[in-house]
Amino acid sequence: MFPENRPRRLRSSETIRRLVKETRISPDNLIYPLFIKEGRSLKEPIISMPDQFRYSPDMAATAAKDIFDKNIPAVLLFGIPSHKDKFGTEAHKSNGVVQKAIAEIKNRVPEMLIITDVCMCEYTDHGHCGILDDNGQVSNDETLELLAKISLSHVKAGASMVAPSDMMDGRIGFIREALDESGYEDIPIMSYSAKYASAFYGPFREAAGSTPSFGNRKAYQMDPANAREAIREVQLDVEEGADIIMVKPAMPCLDIIKSVADEFNEPLAAYQVSGEYAMIKAAAGQGWLDDESCMMESIIAIRRAGADMIITYFAPQIARLIS
Repeated sequence: MFPENRPRRLRSSETIRRLVKETRISPDNLIYPLFIKEGRSLKEPIISMPDQFRYSPDMAATAAKDIFDKNIPAVLLFGIPSHKDKFGTEAHKSNGVVQKAIAEIKNRVPEMLIITDVCMCEYTDHGHCGILDDNGQVSNDETLELLAKISLSHVKAGASMVAPSDMMDGRIGFIREALDESGYEDIPIMSYSAKYASAFYGPFREAAGSTPSFGNRKAYQMDPANAREAIREVQLDVEEGADIIMVKPAMPCLDIIKSVADEFNEPLAAYQVSGEYAMIKAAAGQGWLDDESCMMESIIAIRRAGADMIITYFAPQIARLIS
């Protein structure tokens, strides 16, 4: 006889296990990042990120259609301009590379949710996320005006949502005010609220050509050693008008995702960044682990920690697997 209080472990059919599954993944939870490069008919492989590409605006529309057909509702656009300068002027041009891609995607997939990254690192010749002062330091307040200008140019081109990733102080409030004053009160802001100065961004910087030409971004991105600071950063963004908050990177910050999810009611995004993607792909390529199993385990962990939506390069592969 077994003791009456002996714990029971569920040993049942696959159907029952699916029925009682606590954490679920749907294509609706996914956002797919796209790298947009000047040109036509361009689909350029990214060496450090297998199965990922730099697309010209016309080819980005084709990629977005494929993504939408997999029931993934949103893409996040990153621009790679043909010309860079110290002011990142290509970022807010009406005919800039992202602005062109927005038009192409909207024409091809009208129902697609188009989110645009708002930052300057891809557009400046020095690779930092803002305007530099005479001492080579990022000028926070001077940068805010340009971030608002970039946001407006994206929205005027047809973006559904803007996602400031620069980590300048006060940028959410500044952008919110600029959008509201221009009649775009209904355009939501997804804020990179707790963005850490992470070593996991390496493949992205290679893909986007955004590696700083000197120094690093630790002066304005968060120290990975700090957890309580994340709550303060998120609180400030919420108070300034952020509609969606984000933690980046995801897997090294599962504790942060959990803390933010517990503390705030706003929709929460997590970014499974390029380094997280690349290391799984690299290990799988060597036969050291199973690509799909590790992919799904990592995504489930991010959802289990509390993320409502996940920005991930695995999005098409996940959608195929769970369809």
